[in-house]
Amino acid sequence: MSNGKLVLSSVFLGFLAYGASAAEPIEGNWKNGPVEIIEIKPCGKEFCLTMTTGEYAGKSIGKLSGSGANYAGEITDPEDDKTYSGTGAVDGNALKLKGCALKIFCKTVTWDRL
Repeated sequence: MSNGKLVLSSVFLGFLAYGASAAEPIEGNWKNGPVEIIEIKPCGKEFCLTMTTGEYAGKSIGKLSGSGANYAGEITDPEDDKTYSGTGAVDGNALKLKGCALKIFCKTVTWDRL
């Protein structure tokens, strides 16, 4: 292989490696309690939250936007279909979600990365 092709191949492989590591920290599968797993993946400019196991498997439960460690958007309680404004903060393998009704009644839960 010529030096030009070797350099080009190295650049391409470096680009692929960078692209694979450029995912947002919120992306992936998260565990909420003993049975339920939620998948968070990009959908347009936001991140969609979808239940993948349990009684509500397949149900969309919200959208968050942001980057790095902080996100904000709406989260729906699948049990009663009430939607709350919410925030999420990724800290390593933990995702701390806070949902509020009327901006004063808030609840915080922590999900664990699978």
